[in-house]
Amino acid sequence: MSNYYFVYILASEKNGTLYIGVTNNLKRRIFEHKNNLLEGFTKKYQVHKLVYFEAHQDVKFAISREKKLKKWNRQWKINLIEKNNPGWKDMYDQL
Repeated sequence: MSNYYFVYILASEKNGTLYIGVTNNLKRRIFEHKNNLLEGFTKKYQVHKLVYFEAHQDVKFAISREKKLKKWNRQWKINLIEKNNPGWKDMYDQL
């Protein structure tokens, strides 16, 4: 089975604070965010809802995609989330 790399967006709430990250183990990484096991932005601002993710087989592509999304303006990020998850539901339980 090939490895996947995930680019993900967390939100504090609908239209709230957003965080974009990349990982090779999405379930573990989101668990760490949700349980404040990681110091930093998501712990400080309580950004714990997984509202968007995408999988890539190429780690370099995943990292470049993460960097590109971080540079997007806020409305583009919101549009991306709402295209795939219009209710801003927490997708963690679906992993």
